[in-house]
Amino acid sequence: MVVNNWEFQTLERNESVLEVGSNVSSEENLVQEIHVSPSKFHSHHQDVMELFAPKTQVAEYLNSHSSWFVRCAEPMLVQPLGEHGYALVIGQFGAFGYEVEPKIGLELLAPSENNYHIRTIPVPDYQAPGYDVDYNASLQLVEGLSGVTRVEWQLDLVVELHFPRFIQRLPHSLIQSTGDRLLHKIVCQVSRRLTKKVQEDFHTSFNIPFPVKSKRRLFSH
Repeated sequence: MVVNNWEFQTLERNESVLEVGSNVSSEENLVQEIHVSPSKFHSHHQDVMELFAPKTQVAEYLNSHSSWFVRCAEPMLVQPLGEHGYALVIGQFGAFGYEVEPKIGLELLAPSENNYHIRTIPVPDYQAPGYDVDYNASLQLVEGLSGVTRVEWQLDLVVELHFPRFIQRLPHSLIQSTGDRLLHKIVCQVSRRLTKKVQEDFHTSFNIPFPVKSKRRLFSH
């Protein structure tokens, strides 16, 4: 019997975010029981983050991501990759006793007319154990009234997982719905923490007062 109790601890290392059934070592099963057909999960998110400064000042901050990205991404583990890339360990999560700790490479592309894009890139000397992530995000700076800049985000995320056979025996609809919900929860949790840190870091860096009520997520479904 499958028990649908959800516990999300995405950014806490050494803890799973979803416990269903018995606990199983994912890497051991991937080696012994990997399935040829991956399961694919999709997620689309969008929202707005407000920064209390002119658009030019916000662009200056975003363009200097090497000075703030690593500290704002904590508690995720982050390693710079070249001038515009980063390797991130998102955190440990799982379902049905299967756990994974995804590590992905992201590149922050040079902006074009206040439009920014982030995409996945390979992490050198790293082979993902049984999963693949396609991350495509874009953001646009829109200056509003009273000098407030809106950072409008969109994210399209596709994750493929090569589940072991013991999970493939479960109904496809259950696997699909569980994976989609888990992916949505992970993105929302990461975005809330990242938004809070970016907003606080930006306003502190420029010594700009920041109303607490303006703290918002970067993404929503």
